[in-house]
Amino acid sequence: MEAWIVIGLLVVAVVAFATEKISVDLVTLGLLCVLVLSGILRVDQAFSGFGDRVIILLAAIFVIGAALRETGVLDALGGTLASCLGGRPIWLLTGLMVVVAAISAFMNNTTVTAVFVGPVIGLARKVRIAPSRLLMPLAFASILGGTCTLIGTSTNVAVSGAMTKLGMQPLGMFEFTHIGVATVLVGILYMAFIGSKMVPERDGGDEKSSDMMRQYLAEVVILKNSPLIGQKAFDSDFSALEFQVLKIRREGQMVDAGPHELLAEGDIVLVAGKVENLIKVKKIEGIDILEDVALRSAGVNTKNAQVAEVVLTPRCSFVGHSMRESHFRQRSGLSVMALMRGDSSLMHHMGDEKLQAGDLMLLQGPAERFKAFEEAGEMVLINQHQFSAQTRRKGFALLAGFVLAVAISSIWPAYVPETIAFVVVALMAVFMRCIKLETAYGNIDWRLLILIGGMMAFGEAMSASGAAEMIAESITTLMAPFGVFGVFAGFCLLTVILTQPMSNAAAALVVLPVALEAAATMEASQRAFAMGVMLSASVSVLTPFEPSCILVYGPGKYRFSDFIKVGGGMTLAMLIVVLAMVPMIWPLK
Repeated sequence: MEAWIVIGLLVVAVVAFATEKISVDLVTLGLLCVLVLSGILRVDQAFSGFGDRVIILLAAIFVIGAALRETGVLDALGGTLASCLGGRPIWLLTGLMVVVAAISAFMNNTTVTAVFVGPVIGLARKVRIAPSRLLMPLAFASILGGTCTLIGTSTNVAVSGAMTKLGMQPLGMFEFTHIGVATVLVGILYMAFIGSKMVPERDGGDEKSSDMMRQYLAEVVILKNSPLIGQKAFDSDFSALEFQVLKIRREGQMVDAGPHELLAEGDIVLVAGKVENLIKVKKIEGIDILEDVALRSAGVNTKNAQVAEVVLTPRCSFVGHSMRESHFRQRSGLSVMALMRGDSSLMHHMGDEKLQAGDLMLLQGPAERFKAFEEAGEMVLINQHQFSAQTRRKGFALLAGFVLAVAISSIWPAYVPETIAFVVVALMAVFMRCIKLETAYGNIDWRLLILIGGMMAFGEAMSASGAAEMIAESITTLMAPFGVFGVFAGFCLLTVILTQPMSNAAAALVVLPVALEAAATMEASQRAFAMGVMLSASVSVLTPFEPSCILVYGPGKYRFSDFIKVGGGMTLAMLIVVLAMVPMIWPLK
């Protein structure tokens, strides 16, 4: 009876994770409560996973990644590396994927993608190709790079922790790097010679429209006694700021910015420009961002507010509504400085534009508001733009410490475990004031930690109740005609399928105890089965539901079918690599 209860809960978990009607952390905690109340697990068993070293390790990595982003180091590295990759499109694509995969092996996939989105769009403009040709390979490279090391993705860390809970040795930092490198190489070759021919080329128009497409649009107010008053719109100081004047709103009416149109006090000028120049507006006398003027008139101090770029996800509650009708500022607690979209339709008052998934916005407001929307899955924070030279130097010192921690924990794991090494670096980030303590806590993905800790306990319940044994016997019986390898391949394929509606970590943690039970039944290598499940969870790029893919979905103007067409072949190629290499390194029998 207990086995059927656990199997029923497993079905509920898969459906709940897939639909996301209820947050994954709430679903996980609810499952644990049912397991305790039904007598399948004791209270200490149900919540023992939250004290696992994996939870501490992931929390430290979240803090380190956030600190590097806060100091502007990731943004600087992303821009520098991307700008160095010039030449032919095929070499550009290859070089970009190599660099991104290498960085993603040690950093969160989503963070790496977010860092490179802006520079890659600019790079595409420089070499005059559509950004869509590079943005999808960028996302794929960040995902594949995570398969190279233990800390490359949270899925690897979660599986290692679950293996430890089930009585197995944890994974080493570079234990499966050779397979990860192989997946990266095959992925790059696939994209260079096959995928690149299927990646759509959209918004690759003339240089003028391309330039406008890559720039943010903002509304700038001409203040009293501004030197711009009386200047011609097309030949004004806006040109020195590399702004393109598009429209002028004067006394409630839209005026074309003709060659002879003179700027006047109180004009609201719609301009297109780069982010860094828009931020300079806040420091130039005589002009200001419209939102800043509105906020200060309402008694709000904008000097210490955080300025950041975000991308709207399909789940954002503001999508489909204009900023004016949705009362964006009042509801979000954030003011809109600028807006960017992958087309030329933004030629009117921004407040009347209906927001779309994939829109990039330059927002200003309290850090906690950005974090709240990011946690809710409505926005993804890309870049922050208020970095001092001193702060950035601290960031590079922290990066050096992180690299040293990886090296030491890999060479002498018995003396300096990776958990301790990364916690020390996280503490260093706080003590060096690379990140505020409250910001550090705010950047920890608590939902993911609850999911991992809870699913570890759920794995114990599946073993204790006999549910894992029942499912394992069913799959073993079904795939028995194909031998041990057939059963192994069946679990890998099941993991790939489950990653479509579920997160990678959740899919791996659901399948892992079942796969290990099947391996034990057949007297096969449990470590090989664990490796197969873990790697299969990280190589699926069939749909754009992965956060890295969501980040490029809008800017690349992709369609859902684009990911099925390009990612389908990629996923198949990656799965073949896993099925071929895992048994070679960890024999199934």
